[in-house]
Amino acid sequence: MPIPLVNSIASWFLKKRFHQIELFLKYPNEVQNELLLDLLDVARDTEIGKQYDFSSIKNYETFAERVPIKNYEGWQDCIERSRRGENNIFWPTPIKWFAKSSGTTRAKSKFIPVSMESLEDCHYAASKDLLCMYLNNNEDSQLFTGKSLRLGGSKELYKKNGTVFGDLSAILIDNMPFWAEFSSTPSNKVSLMSDWEYKMQAIVDETINENVTSLAGVPSWMLVLLNNVLETTGKESLFDIWPNLEVYFHGGVSFVPYKDQYKTILPKSNFRYYEIYNASEGFFAIQDQNNSSELLLMLDYGIFYEFIPMNIYGTSDEKAIPLSQVKLNQNYAVIITTNAGLWRYKIGDTIRFTSLNPYRIKVSGRTKHHINVFGEELIIENAEEALKKVCKRTKAEIVDFTAAPIFMEGKEKGAHEWLIEFKTPPKDVDYFNELFDNALKALNSDYEAKRYNNITLNKPKINIARQQLFHDWLKQNDKLGGQHKVPRLSNTRDYLDDLLSLNS
Repeated sequence: MPIPLVNSIASWFLKKRFHQIELFLKYPNEVQNELLLDLLDVARDTEIGKQYDFSSIKNYETFAERVPIKNYEGWQDCIERSRRGENNIFWPTPIKWFAKSSGTTRAKSKFIPVSMESLEDCHYAASKDLLCMYLNNNEDSQLFTGKSLRLGGSKELYKKNGTVFGDLSAILIDNMPFWAEFSSTPSNKVSLMSDWEYKMQAIVDETINENVTSLAGVPSWMLVLLNNVLETTGKESLFDIWPNLEVYFHGGVSFVPYKDQYKTILPKSNFRYYEIYNASEGFFAIQDQNNSSELLLMLDYGIFYEFIPMNIYGTSDEKAIPLSQVKLNQNYAVIITTNAGLWRYKIGDTIRFTSLNPYRIKVSGRTKHHINVFGEELIIENAEEALKKVCKRTKAEIVDFTAAPIFMEGKEKGAHEWLIEFKTPPKDVDYFNELFDNALKALNSDYEAKRYNNITLNKPKINIARQQLFHDWLKQNDKLGGQHKVPRLSNTRDYLDDLLSLNS
């Protein structure tokens, strides 16, 4: 199909879809409230719907009073029954697919229900919206002249008791219309390979001779793949291999630690980066502007949102608020109710609002992955921003990192211990540490207060990780590929001590 025709079709779809987007932009809270009532109505005759008498709930206040907020463990028994083939427990239509996700913990895998409604009205709808927004902002795009290099999960799909489980990306690939494969590379066969390391080389071999115009995948694993592409071809720039490459659609982990490395292998000032915010539980937000790190919260994908301010999260005062009550630049834990039957579910992410009209957000971290042993409330966003600034000053490049507390013993003060794998290490680690400590103080007043005159915290301790340490740890724990990663921050030393034992 000629490219102008493809762009015309996309433009038609965009204009049609923009009328719907404009509706939730203009009436966000009304759209969300109507969506909640629709979800309650659809599920009123399910087991959960009868337990909480969904049919009598007519407003958000009653919903919030009656239905409890739960994490995965709170829903696990219902989900396991559903996986065994029981229907109408928490959602009326049969749920065939379950997205297997280990998150960032070593706990048992989570199996997130994926209904037909969430597949079509959330995940696939978001993919279309992403392309539409991109094309609307870049009318000169030649995206459809070539293919999208997609990097999905590393696990094949498994069938048991009539249901199917695997990585969300594998479920999405397995259910895509046949024509979608023609615009993507590698083939479905290679995309669904289970051996991650063998798969990486297979992707390189299959894609280096394609006309790749876009990239899509998690930044950490995509960087590994792209470096393999350069090593295999002997080229220094990806544009020497794919001259028409114009955009990278990324999500899953923060892009901040990787951006400079991408600029090195994609040395064009007009190359575009578009961020998305999705998870096994749903597709939540899309970058809708060029050169922006803010994400538009999508309010009509069958997901009703609530938020818990992080200053009361996990306390006796914990209480969720609807979208209409959020404030700018405060950290919130995200609670979702979805068209796959997750009711008031804690997804474990934290976000902050950068705009209230429209509602735009930035992902700030994870509810469990921060360090707050000494009242310093250090979040991932602080750590990544500080490391970015210090790397720029010292011309260092980071592959990965993790940190944990050094607990107080007797009269000994506490501290934070960091394990950092560098691609390009700083010439002076002590100087790097000094700059890093000061950068954290500038970004986080609680950290600064605890560091004042070493009143509670001593300066950080930095260990340099050997090459491939984080890769080896992930491989040892069967977590290569997909969205798996080592937790960046932790209130315990479990991950750090395990990694330190391998660091030889």
